[in-house]
This record gives sequence, C-alpha cells and structure tokens, in this order.
Amino acid sequence: MNTVLTPETFALLNAFYDESRGRAPTFSDVELNRVSERPEVLKALIDAGFVEPQFRRITSAGVAALAPYRVQRAVILAAGPSTRCIPLSLEQPKGLFRVKGECLIDRLIAQLHEAGIEDVTVVVGYKQEMFAYLADLPGVRLISNPDYLTCNNIRSLRCAGTALADCYVCPCDDYFAENPFHSFEYRSFYAGVRVDGESPEMFADTDAEGRIVRMEKNRSGGQVLLGHSFWTRDFAEAFLQISGENPSLEREDSYWEWLVQANLDRLPPMYYKRYAARAIVEFDYFDDLRRFDSAYVKHTHSRIVGNIISVFHCDEAEIHSFRKISEGLTNTSFIFRYGDEDYIYRHPGAGTELLVSRVHEKQSLELAKQWGFDPTFVYMDENEGWKISRFVPAFREPDYRSEADSERVLKVLRELHRLPIRTDYGLRPWQEAERIEAVLEEKDPGCFAPYLDLKAGVETLCKKTAEDGVAPCFCHGDTYSHNWMLLPDGGTILIDWEYAGFSDPGIDVGYYVVDAAYEPDEARRFIDAYLGETADETRRFHFMAYVAIIAYYWFVWALYREASGTPMPEARDLWHAMARRYAKYLLG
Repeated sequence: MNTVLTPETFALLNAFYDESRGRAPTFSDVELNRVSERPEVLKALIDAGFVEPQFRRITSAGVAALAPYRVQRAVILAAGPSTRCIPLSLEQPKGLFRVKGECLIDRLIAQLHEAGIEDVTVVVGYKQEMFAYLADLPGVRLISNPDYLTCNNIRSLRCAGTALADCYVCPCDDYFAENPFHSFEYRSFYAGVRVDGESPEMFADTDAEGRIVRMEKNRSGGQVLLGHSFWTRDFAEAFLQISGENPSLEREDSYWEWLVQANLDRLPPMYYKRYAARAIVEFDYFDDLRRFDSAYVKHTHSRIVGNIISVFHCDEAEIHSFRKISEGLTNTSFIFRYGDEDYIYRHPGAGTELLVSRVHEKQSLELAKQWGFDPTFVYMDENEGWKISRFVPAFREPDYRSEADSERVLKVLRELHRLPIRTDYGLRPWQEAERIEAVLEEKDPGCFAPYLDLKAGVETLCKKTAEDGVAPCFCHGDTYSHNWMLLPDGGTILIDWEYAGFSDPGIDVGYYVVDAAYEPDEARRFIDAYLGETADETRRFHFMAYVAIIAYYWFVWALYREASGTPMPEARDLWHAMARRYAKYLLG
C-alpha cells in the first residue's frame, strides 16, 4: 500500500475521485468534512502527485494509488421477516417498502451502482418471490437463506460466504439521505451516528484512531452503530471462521454485531465511521416510517390497515401505535390503538387453510361471546381469516403447577361443556390426523413410516373410547395456557376458538394435560377434579386416553406446519413425547 495514504489523505483523495466521476462529495460523512478543512492533508496529496495543484483534481497517479482499495461488491441482507414493522411487514418484506416515493432496496442498489459497485448479492428468505425482479438488474444476483425463520442474520452472511471480502454489507431497510458509498474504502468500518438519548441500537466506544474497542446495548447516549459496514478480506475471513466454530450462534437471539462484540480481540480492526444525524434512517416500527414519510399517515397502501378501518369506519391516521406480540402457533398477531383503546389484529398463518375452517371459527366466536366466555371478540372476516379483538392489559396465564389456577380453568371447562349448544362441526382429532397424514404422504411418500407404531396405539385408544358413554359437547379445542386470561378480579377469559365445535370433552381436558406435560398421576388428579362426582374408571380411562389422542393430533399437525415452512421443533417434540408416553402407559 502507498505510505502517503493515511486514513485522512485517503478520505480526501477518495472525494476527489468521486468528483472526477461527477459525484458530489458526501457531506453527511462527518470525518470527511473535518479532513477537507485541514490544509496539510491536501498539501500531502499535492506533494505526492496525487492531486493537481492548480485545479485540485485527482491525477492518474492518484487513481492508481486508490486501486488496491477498490470495493469489489456489496451484500444486501433481505431475508428476515421484520416482524417489528407490522402491519406492513406481514404483506411484504421491509426492503420493498416505498419511502419518499422510492422502493428502499431499489434506491440502495441504485446508490451502489452510482458508486461503481456493480456486483450486488441480495440474500433473501421471507417472501423471497417478491424480490425476483431484482435478478433482471445488471450485476444483481439473489441467494436464498432457507433458514431465515429459525436463524439470525449470521446465517445470511454465511450464505454469502466469500462474497463478503472487500464488500459493503448493507441492511435492506436503510434509507440514506445522501449516497454514502464509494468505489474505494481504506479499512473495515461500521457506520453510525451520535445520539443524545436512549436508542435500541448497539453503542460503540472507540480509541483515538477511531477503532471500535467496545460495543454495548442500552445506553442513554453516544455513538450508535447504524447503517452499512465495509468488510476487508481479512475481516470477512476471520468472521466466517469464528462464526463457523459455533454454529449455535446462528440460532441464538442475537445478530452479527453480537458476534463482533464478543470477539473484538480476535477480529481484525473495525473502525467507526460517523455520519451526520438523520443521514442514515432505519425503520424499526411502522410509526417510525409514518414520522419520516407523512404519506403513510393518510394512506398506508396496506390491506391490513384497510381491514381495520373497514371495521371502525375511521381514517387511517386514527389507527396507530402498532406493536408486535408473540407469534402464535397458527397465526401472527399485533396490537394497535384506536381511540382510547388497544386492540389485537390476528393475521392468519400461511398454510392454515387446511387446518382451520374460518366459517366455523366465526360461528364459535359469536357463541363464545354470547355466552360470556370471550368478551374480547370484536369482528372476524370468515373469508380471509383475520380477526379483531379487544386487548386485555392486565391478566396472567395459568400456572400449570397451581391447583388454584387449575380449578379456575376446570370451572370454565365444566360450564362450557354443559352449554345447550350443538353445532354441525367440531374437531375429530383421529380423523383429522389421518387426513393430514394423507396430505403429507402425497407430498413425501413414506414420510410417516417412523410413526406407524404410535399411530396404531392411538387408533386402539380411539376404538376403546368410541362407545364408552362419554357424550360430545361444545368444546374449545385448544386449551393450552396461552389461550387463558386469568384476570385480577377473579374472572377468567378463554380466547382463540379456531378449533371449537361439537366434540369430545376429552380434547379440552387432555390438551391442557399435554401442554402442562403432566405425569400420569398428575393427569389423573386433574381429570378427577374435572369429573367430580361422575368419576369412575371408565371415564378416567376415556380422558387419559384423550391425552394421547389429542397429543397425536397436534404432533401430526406440527409435521404439516413444518412441511409448510414453519419450524416448531419444541412443540412437535413435546406432542410426540406425550402421545407415546400416554399410549404406552394405557396400553402397556
């Protein structure tokens, strides 16, 4: 490398190169602004013959001096579902949001091309088919991260592999007020801005030369890491080596910055490159986007927001304060505010149309509200499956180890099962499991072979309980703890009636046992508490058998969901284990 090019002289020479190509200097680069005001930096470039003194233009020698520092490519990370930016992210990836009239990722690629970076790799995953048009752009290629739902962006970087050498790494959802990219970069860096208040971003401490020496979350002010980064070859190789040493890092609740934070002493230096405030904008939440682009206040171009205003007959600006809540097994939900109340919007999960009849669900919700079991229900669209409910701010879920909580749950189930309601639909776990199995076998013949012995045991239990006198009734069908709200005033609410209908009461009692992972003696006590004076060996056997039957149904259900692209290993393994344990316990 040329010894004349220090970080300061390089920054100014790079700016002269940009000017020679008709690009204006990037004034949002704070360090460049400081360097350009120092006459000794310009003098060093003139003395070296890199800048022509009279017209202050870069010379051919200056261009040759920059050549070893050429940026070879860029990698754009666009695989994640961006669940914090609901509701828009439920309909399209965040990189495709339009901001100030431009698509974010289109603007980003155009800025890279303007800087002379023609080789651009986009790592996609969530709704990747919506990015397909990018492959027609010059120099752009798409790489799929098949594990985007279960892994963080370290996996996306590993999918890019050797393309990370001498490369810009860019999130797909950053908006740069000015083009921050150059044809040449001196060293590895992470961009950022200074903030005075709290920020959810990672903060960085630097030494006198700007090298990042410490990274930390949850500060009240300082230098945050935000936007793009540049990786030299040695930095990229070291990162890939360290990330490969512990593959579990990809599945932990962290991102590539956390790996760097933990390995600053092992990685080649990474420097902090500061930009002016608001030069780099990132949209973590939908309300952030509204504050930046006022067009989203009156018209979000969101079908989901359109659904909400169709129920409340209001303007889009009156719907606000969107925030994510934990994703359910079947659907995704978020909270929003209208007027003085918070509500929950339930967005149906992909592939659930085979599992749930939305027409029947709506009928069950109306019955549950009518009889006082679920006062939260507001509206449901039976064609598309979306639902709006009132948000309950103060409640807790039942503790499976609490007898008092179990009694509250059982009281509701006994009342529910006594209702004079008979519907022409209801969950039939054995028949439904067979139907789902047939779909799986059609897609992947022989995939069910490892479970045929379990299936035979569950089928035997179904036959033993078929004519034992336990009458069907109106049931909820999905009684795990997340669907219960224990209120401070002693009230109990049961929500999410997707699987409700005229069914065997063993489904409701049995699934609570399954999710609690009760041992057989614990299950027997729970079942006896439900049965009360009607308890006898025949009825006990019936409800114990339904622990295995309903666990088996949910296990097959999980296999289908995973075949549809939604991994759920913990739930799947629990259901499989409980089905086997209780079938063996009852049949020997």
